[in-house]
Amino acid sequence: MDSALRVPGPIGQRALLLTTLAVPLTGWTLHALTLHRRLAATKRDPLTGLLRRDAYTHRARRLLARHDDVAVVMVDADRFKEINDQFGHAAGDAVLAAFGARLTAWAGPSAAVGRLGGDEFALVLDLPAARRVQRLEQLVRMLHTPVVLDDGRTVDVAASVGAATPATVGSRDLSALQRAAGALYDGKHTGHPVLATAEHATVPSLNGRRLGRPGTAAWGRAA
Repeated sequence: MDSALRVPGPIGQRALLLTTLAVPLTGWTLHALTLHRRLAATKRDPLTGLLRRDAYTHRARRLLARHDDVAVVMVDADRFKEINDQFGHAAGDAVLAAFGARLTAWAGPSAAVGRLGGDEFALVLDLPAARRVQRLEQLVRMLHTPVVLDDGRTVDVAASVGAATPATVGSRDLSALQRAAGALYDGKHTGHPVLATAEHATVPSLNGRRLGRPGTAAWGRAA
């Protein structure tokens, strides 16, 4: 008896051919999926899950080009060094992860939400003027909610928030809007968001930190 594998009829031969062709195809598909996942991972900050700077910048510029009622929001954690010193760096990481989750929930799936580095974050999203005050105040409240650590300890947290819009700044340039949204430093530790004026866009900065202060623009007095 012939022990060789026999494929009965033309249908069996066709099936064998398709199966044979599928082997390298499946291998390539798995390889492509692995590469895609690795590429996606390089776009995300592993601690917070937010976009890294380059990926954030790409998405933010697309949103600025496509939407009219868009705003750039900058967020800086308050007294973050004190948290690390008092509770340890693991607690600091937990706080940053919590901030990442809160920013994502607040901004929604269509926004660009990025971690620029350390305890600084940036967002670009649709933020209609009619609800801008309400939404930014909501964000501040969310970021002032204490973080409960895995060991049960509670960490009091806070963050400063600044926002800028193309209509106010007179530009859709992301760098200019982020520089203007650095107005958050005018309201540092006050518990109030700050909406930038056109003047804020002219203040020089270094790595996002403002080098000057054109005058306080605390919430309620900003344009």
